[in-house]
Amino acid sequence: MEARRLISSASYGPDELKVLFKAFDEAWANVAHLYSSHHVSDRAIEVGQLRLAIAILVAAPQHGTDIEALKNAALQHMALHLRGTSDPTG
Repeated sequence: MEARRLISSASYGPDELKVLFKAFDEAWANVAHLYSSHHVSDRAIEVGQLRLAIAILVAAPQHGTDIEALKNAALQHMALHLRGTSDPTG
């Protein structure tokens, strides 16, 4: 998964990366249903996961190792993006 590779390539130690991955996984669990339609391509899912990974990495300097804050910041980013489109692929 490209999103996990992106997170793992960030300049964080193993403990911080565990937090980032946990926040990513928890946030994805909240939005995955938006990408579960049969008409959504694998590439669209990958783009959604990349968008979420980037949101996690952008939030990391401000929220540190607070999993809940990282997750919420990433979900907020996703909501703002999805509000602008009726399609999670867009």
